[in-house]
Amino acid sequence: MKTVVIGDVHGRSLWKLIVNQENPDRVIFIGDYFDSFDIKGVDQLNNFLDIIEYKKSSGKEVIMLIGNHDFHYFPEVGDNGTSGYQKMFSYQISPTIDTNREHLQMAYQMDEFLFSHAGISSAFLDSVFGINGWKTETIVEQVNELFKYKPLSFQFGMAVSIKKMSFLDPYGDNEEQSPIWIRPRSLMAANRNTLRKQVIQIVGHTQVKKLDIDGAMKAAGGRYYLVDCQGTTGEYLIIQNGELNVGQTR
Repeated sequence: MKTVVIGDVHGRSLWKLIVNQENPDRVIFIGDYFDSFDIKGVDQLNNFLDIIEYKKSSGKEVIMLIGNHDFHYFPEVGDNGTSGYQKMFSYQISPTIDTNREHLQMAYQMDEFLFSHAGISSAFLDSVFGINGWKTETIVEQVNELFKYKPLSFQFGMAVSIKKMSFLDPYGDNEEQSPIWIRPRSLMAANRNTLRKQVIQIVGHTQVKKLDIDGAMKAAGGRYYLVDCQGTTGEYLIIQNGELNVGQTR
């Protein structure tokens, strides 16, 4: 079974070339369907609707994860100061997101691979469920249910405490950030003695120059892969028979 993982979309239609080229059995979109700085809002919206239609009619298993640039268009969330938020066009994006929320989720797991937009930190899980309130085998169900019933739990958390002093972290680089905000350094640090040993995480959110599955992206013992390169190389990840390979579009 061939799975294709596509990084942050941001209104780009490159995904159409990818699915036509690969004819995968499963497609996992890592999130961020909106908030391009060079693609018109109406084109971003139509591209999102094309992904929804592909999910509904292609006969493939299509997983659509939620990114931080999608999160703020959910009606119960609204503008939370994220860069790129399209206030004037939100009146069209927000109801479309709301109508199609059944197609969107926070996390997905396939065998040993755990997928989310930015990564799932054990520190975040401890903060929302309690230290003994979650289990590795139920992370996906718990995180998806949390979003369904307490979506504001995924809001950007800016307070960072180091040596009992607090400062503002505008980049999401602290260990308790949610799965749509956390940065790789904090994700790896938080999971060093916990989830790192139990799952392999595949995430977007932090743009990379290339999808390097043999070098830098095998950081921390090959337990993390960063796939946000639709805006750089246009590469994507292929998982088949337990093996990871890089797909090329350019």
